[in-house]
Amino acid sequence: MSKQTYRICCFQRKFKLKEAEAPDEIKDLFERFSENGIMTAEHLCKFLIDVQGEENVTKEEAETVMESALKLVHEHLNIVFHRKGLNLDGFFRYLFSDLNVSISTDKKVHHDMTAPLSHYFIYTSHNTYLTGNQLNSDCSDVPIIKALQQGVRVIELDMWPNSSKDNVDILHGGTLTPPVELIQCLKSIKEHAFVASEYPVIITLEDHLTPDLQAKAAEMVTQVFGDILFTCGAECLSEFPSPESLKGRIIISTKPPKEYLESKKPSEKDNGSQKGKKSSEEKAWGAEISDLSQKMKAYSENKDNGECQDDEADSHHENPNIQQNIAPEYKHLIAIQAGKSKGPISEWLTVDPIKVKRISLNEEKLINVALNHGKDLIRFTQRNLLRVYPKGMRVDSSNYNPLIGWMHGAQMVAFNMQVPINFFALLFSIENSYFSAASLNFCACTFRLKKA
Repeated sequence: MSKQTYRICCFQRKFKLKEAEAPDEIKDLFERFSENGIMTAEHLCKFLIDVQGEENVTKEEAETVMESALKLVHEHLNIVFHRKGLNLDGFFRYLFSDLNVSISTDKKVHHDMTAPLSHYFIYTSHNTYLTGNQLNSDCSDVPIIKALQQGVRVIELDMWPNSSKDNVDILHGGTLTPPVELIQCLKSIKEHAFVASEYPVIITLEDHLTPDLQAKAAEMVTQVFGDILFTCGAECLSEFPSPESLKGRIIISTKPPKEYLESKKPSEKDNGSQKGKKSSEEKAWGAEISDLSQKMKAYSENKDNGECQDDEADSHHENPNIQQNIAPEYKHLIAIQAGKSKGPISEWLTVDPIKVKRISLNEEKLINVALNHGKDLIRFTQRNLLRVYPKGMRVDSSNYNPLIGWMHGAQMVAFNMQVPINFFALLFSIENSYFSAASLNFCACTFRLKKA
């Protein structure tokens, strides 16, 4: 119980604010691992081993945790405690604090990792090579390295011919972003891919290359990754493999050349023009969770519900004739084929029983599809992959509210990693979480199993 003082004229009154009490399950645990109402460091050590599964925790580590817990209780929660241990209230608060994390160096994945990739939420980045904003920041392999060190499993690279048209650069097309060479990015990915997690790294490629440069890119990818590159030849996957079976592997995902060419047809509508200033909440995470329904409906009133144009590469105007002689070695590297999300929504949301694919939608198109074809979208993501990425107006590399994508089964909700985001706090602050059982040991499993 905490106290609150109010002054009214010449009088003072003190009120006690009732706080949440420990439930019976917590009380029973405390009684098992305490003595005379006090949990000591030795009791905490036994609790961490027997209940939390921290098999390798030492008494010294438990004492360090106890000191931090006592400090937290004393300074921030103002709860009375014994100087040698925690009382029931202190133990209850400790369980729900940031101190209650895995302290073992041997982090174990507790999820079932043997289901197809489509059954998992995957830590995904957007324009991973950018160091800052989407218009004129440098392109570099440094943000790619940082993303991989944080456990990101999906890296995005935009491939363009260099100024001499004889090599492949990575840059944000149609902007002033200085390029970085593809080979440098590939080498950095190989070196840092499995630092934070042993599960596969997926590289999504946005391809703007001529056939000769496609062949050159294929040669670089093959030489850098060698045997760790997962390929399936010219065949389409009938079902995605599991993260368990793909440990230590690199996977390439992009549109096959045929679908790429079809996506180049001019769009009838200009979806990039928007008026008005962005609100403060849009700059942070887009719509607030409590307002999602209203904002989604308002958005749909101004959109055509019958079609959805694919603008993942709308700003490019290559001559389709240069793509006539497709490099076969490049096509064979594509293990996860990206399909079209253009034309009637009912067509590209059809679940193919023979093969699986990945489609991409920006945040605005996701809202439109979710409102009018929500059930079809969920049915689609049961077998196929859905990638959601920020709209083009987010030139400051801000992020959108990811919950809409997760609610509809989107496995790859792509974040701009160039700006500071409290990603872990966001994940575990959502009450109705679509992730599996709560675990703060996130880096050990950057694929998270979706609930059925």
